[in-house]
Amino acid sequence: MKSGKTRLANILAQKIGGKVIFDRLENPYIKDFYDELEGAAFLAQLVFLVNRYHQQSRLLQRDLFEERVICDYMFEKDKIYAYQTLTDDELVVYDRIYSILTERVAKPDLVIYLQISLPTLLRRINKEGSELEKNIAEKYLEDVLGAFDYFFFNYQVAPLLVVRADELDLDREEETFDLIDKIKQMKKSPLFYVPLSKANKYNK
Repeated sequence: MKSGKTRLANILAQKIGGKVIFDRLENPYIKDFYDELEGAAFLAQLVFLVNRYHQQSRLLQRDLFEERVICDYMFEKDKIYAYQTLTDDELVVYDRIYSILTERVAKPDLVIYLQISLPTLLRRINKEGSELEKNIAEKYLEDVLGAFDYFFFNYQVAPLLVVRADELDLDREEETFDLIDKIKQMKKSPLFYVPLSKANKYNK
């Protein structure tokens, strides 16, 4: 959600090598969802879920010696959004489908969470977002960011690197390589990373 994850995935692929898997954002129900038509949220979430499942399930068929794979999303993001948009009855059905599919997708070796604040998100949507995105209610965006923070605060499936991305400047080579160094240092415990440019401000 305008955090810079696609750009970071591309940069990591260039700097450390790997194949990038991009999130499939095409969805015939997305406009109806933004227009708040009844049932559109459920249909939109199912399309996203199935599309991402097909992508992720193929990763399990890869040879162990194939190149590194870098995704600009994680499968679990579907559930985070679903809990923000679906009714209780829809969630019952969604959870049943999700629980079946999630057992058949590859588990990540490392997860990077680019954490941004609401003001940053609003500024980026205003600058780069589509007309549909610009019409999203601020309260919904705030709730989604809160849901992501809660999710990652409790995340234990894989090593987690949390990056304060409000001031992350991937145009700076020094900052990019500093972040890559942190990625290489990752073990099982969560690691919180403040971008080098911001850390330098604190140290002055």
